[in-house]
Amino acid sequence: MDTPTRATVAEFLRRVGEGEPDRIAALFADEVDWLLDWPAEAHPATPWIRPRSTRADVADHFRALGSFHRPDAREPARPEVLVDGPDAVVFVELRQTVRATGKPYTALCALRLTVEDGLITRYHVYEDSLSVANAFATS
Repeated sequence: MDTPTRATVAEFLRRVGEGEPDRIAALFADEVDWLLDWPAEAHPATPWIRPRSTRADVADHFRALGSFHRPDAREPARPEVLVDGPDAVVFVELRQTVRATGKPYTALCALRLTVEDGLITRYHVYEDSLSVANAFATS
């Protein structure tokens, strides 16, 4: 059964796959409950990992994320999506290659999303931050 939440999440995943930050951000509410589950200290090699709260922040996040990875080396994700009312959880294995280091990495990731009135209001990311940080390490 297709639900508004499932349809919005499917469209979000499609747009992420296309890599168009402004179109991705258009699926988010003006204000977003945003969380990336990383250690609290700063990570200068991964500047997209920081607090966000607005639709404009969302576009900036995906623009920065794209600029640090090689789009030609990204492998398509095959996410699994679970939906319960307005809430969805997306399980995905990310496979990316870092532009600066040329290092590929694989990171397991879970997204917790909430959709209200067709827009994403909550975006929480839980990922294998050590794999990502190691790929961006220059030494």
